[in-house]
Amino acid sequence: MKLNLSTNVGRVAGVAPTPAEPKRPPQELRPERSVSIERVGLALVYAVSALSLLGFAAFGLHPERLAAAPGAAPLYGWMLLVAPRAQILLAFAALALFLTRRAGGRWLPAFAAVYLLSLLSELAGTTVGLPFGPYRYTDGLGAKWLGHVPVLIPLSWFFMALPSYAIARWRFPRSVAARVVAGSLVLLSWDLALDPAMSLVTTYWVWSVDGPYYGMPLLNLVGWYVTGLALMIALSTLRADRWIASLPIRWLVAFYGANLVLPLGMSAAAGLLGAVAATTAAMLLCWLVAWRPPTAEERAR
Repeated sequence: MKLNLSTNVGRVAGVAPTPAEPKRPPQELRPERSVSIERVGLALVYAVSALSLLGFAAFGLHPERLAAAPGAAPLYGWMLLVAPRAQILLAFAALALFLTRRAGGRWLPAFAAVYLLSLLSELAGTTVGLPFGPYRYTDGLGAKWLGHVPVLIPLSWFFMALPSYAIARWRFPRSVAARVVAGSLVLLSWDLALDPAMSLVTTYWVWSVDGPYYGMPLLNLVGWYVTGLALMIALSTLRADRWIASLPIRWLVAFYGANLVLPLGMSAAAGLLGAVAATTAAMLLCWLVAWRPPTAEERAR
């Protein structure tokens, strides 16, 4: 018979034994701390977008202010190079942190697939003009794959495709076809403001034709939707639903909005009211298609 000496000694001395403290799982992150980190990441994305928009409204639309301040023009030119790259990298980092906290490394195959598919689509567009129409990237977004597509561009496809798919999945939890179609529409809505802001108001890419929608051809919208379909199908095929189901939809919707603020704000500041109206109408359509009352479990999150 095995004796518990510490217990027996305590009884003899008349002292109750001290219960052992429950062991905590190693490297466990408290839920409230995790949520706080995620909120900080989201807030930083909003902050960079807001500051970039403020700089554009103050100086991009009023170059005479740059002329009045010595050294301001070179500084603003430098910011035009740094700001979009920082925004893309920060947004990706915020989403990567969020996904790693919530899903571990299960999101990495989805990232690899979306990055590769969007890169192939962009390479086709910048070489043969399909599926978006003829265009080329300038040097404003940094290093390029094969001299055509900036390395950062597929990152932006991923960090907007994922919340688009998640929103569609939230609305259509049982229909793969419906979530693929709806997710592509949510993703396309972003481009209605993005393209005018980045190819007309600024020149991060340039169209080789003069299209009817702020200089871009309507084929571009078709190309965006088709590419979106490919990305949504890839996410579904990789069974990303298994880990996306555990992600808070509110954070993902707010993240989508954080990346929409800058191009939509730039279009509004530049007077491109048609782009603002088109984006607003598309987002309203997405809301009508995707909205459903939250479940009791979702409200408790």
